[in-house]
Parts: sequence; structure tokens; C-alpha cells
Amino acid sequence: MGGDDAPRVVVSGAAQAAQTLGVPVVLVGHEDALRAELTACGAPEGLVTVVHAPDVVAMDESPSTALRHKPKASILAAAELVREGAACAMISAGNSGATVGAALLRLGKLPGIRRPAIATVVAGVKGRVLLLDVGANADCSAKHLLQYGVMGSVYAQHVFQQVRPRVGLLSIGEEPSKGNALTKAAHKMLETAPIRFVGNVEGNDIFGGRVDVVVSDGFVGNVALKVAEGFAELFLGWAAEEFERHNNADTSPERVNAIFAEVSKKLDYAEYGGAILLGVNGVCIIGHGRSSPKAIVSAVRVAGQLASEGIVERIAASLRGEAAVPRAEAQDAGGQEA
Repeated sequence: MGGDDAPRVVVSGAAQAAQTLGVPVVLVGHEDALRAELTACGAPEGLVTVVHAPDVVAMDESPSTALRHKPKASILAAAELVREGAACAMISAGNSGATVGAALLRLGKLPGIRRPAIATVVAGVKGRVLLLDVGANADCSAKHLLQYGVMGSVYAQHVFQQVRPRVGLLSIGEEPSKGNALTKAAHKMLETAPIRFVGNVEGNDIFGGRVDVVVSDGFVGNVALKVAEGFAELFLGWAAEEFERHNNADTSPERVNAIFAEVSKKLDYAEYGGAILLGVNGVCIIGHGRSSPKAIVSAVRVAGQLASEGIVERIAASLRGEAAVPRAEAQDAGGQEA
């Protein structure tokens, strides 16, 4: 029921996902409205079911207030399905704060986790990069950033298939002495963590291929993400204008369109479906408010992948030290960090 164009867009995407991926999907919300949309989009029989929830948390509502006064809200019902084992993951394109709150209330945090983090995938020059936190916690401690580094490393290892994911701490300079009190304290902790920590990275390093995981507090991470999204749209707009202005016989419209299609695919948030909430005891995907049916399909695909990979169990094991990578293995043969 959440998102700018819900429930139409969400139902359409869920139906497409069920049909193309063969993944059973449960829609949670106003039953009559959901069934009407299912009929309108010709959803496949048997793969899409509906669970009625009478209340909805609006996009502009206070998450904590809404969850207290709406115990039968659809987002709480969705989280309850995951806790009961009736679903392997929850996905919402609605109120992000309410989604985080519902996951915490119903699923709980993994043992030892102080605060969960919203992790999102961005495109880099050498592949995908995981950025966390991008909005779950505006104020963090060094211990939180340490845990984000461990969780992000496990995610990149098993989802990106990175044997030794490179983890960087977002700061205003590469030197350990650069940054504020938070980044300086976090740097010291990450240096001794059982991950391949490569030190501080700056904003331009997020996409430069130097790291696979970038750790930040939720305030800075969210600003960095929104700036990147805004610039991507600006760049594509400028490039389209210039191609059109300088188009000639040497560059056919078909060729230009093909190039832009490939670039747009790499920059399109819909390709990744949404961000994952790491640190809770279940798979939770937080979609963009303006998610398209394509983004919902991607979210279902990613949710299924994460559940089948057992990412929650892997993170829990890593936090217990069972899957820790020896510090010596995070160094090159010469003893230097790569």
C-alpha cells in the first residue's frame, strides 16, 4: 500500500515478478483495493495471494506515532508474516521510517547489533558498490560504523561474490587523522576488525573502483546518495541534449539510443529494486517511493536471492566470529593493505 502510485504500481510489479520469476508473492493491505488491481493487471492464478490489513501508514506520517496507533497497519502485518515464517522477506515502497520501525518491532535485531543500517547498491566504474548507512540512523557511534563494516563485508562477499570485499570509511581525507571525532574513532575500530579495511575514502572514491563497501553514518550517507542520484539525472539530461544538438550522419539515432539505454540501465535505481535493512532478523527491502513496476520486480528478485543465500544467517554468524576472515588474509603478500 506504500509508494507514490500505490497500490497500482506495486500490484503490477508484484504480478510481473510472480509471472516472470515464478516466485509466490503475498500482497498485504486493503483486500478489495488489491484484488481490484490484480484483476486489472491480469495477475497469474496461484502465485499472488492477498492478506487483508485495514490500516496504512501514510508517507507523511510520523513512523513512531503511526505504528503505535495503527497496530493493524499493513507494514506491521507484512513483518509479522516474515517472523512467522509465512514469508521469507518483506518489501515496502512506502514510509521508510515505518518500514524500519516495523522490522525492528516484529523481527527484532540480530544478537549484538546495536542499530540496523539501510544498505543500497550503486554503480561504480568496476562494478557494484554497497553504501551503508543511507538513512536508518542519522546519529551513529563508532561501534555502529564498525558493525556496518562487518555486515557490509558479509553482504558483498556473498551477494557480489567478492572473495575479499574492500571496505572503506567515508571521510574528508584519506589520512586516518582526517575527519570528525566519529570517523577517527571508527577508523581505529575498523583497523582491527576481521574485514579487509582499506582506510578512509572520499566522496569521489565511492564510484571510482577503489572499494566494494563504503561505510558512513545515515545522515552523510543519505546526502551522498541523493546527490549521486540527482547528478546522474542531470548528467543524462545534459548528455541527451548535446547528442541531439550535435547529431550527424556519423552517429545514428539508433546508436545514440542504444548507448543511452546501456548507461541509463547502470544508473537506474529500478535495476536494484531497493535498499536492504541489514541487522534485523529477517530480509527487509526498502523501495524508493517512486518505485516503478520494474523496481518492484527487481526488489522481489533481490529479496529471493538474499533469502536463498541465507544472508541474515551469514551476517549473524560473522558477528559471532564464526565466519570471520583472519586479519592476515586481508593483506597482500607484501604485508600491505591492497
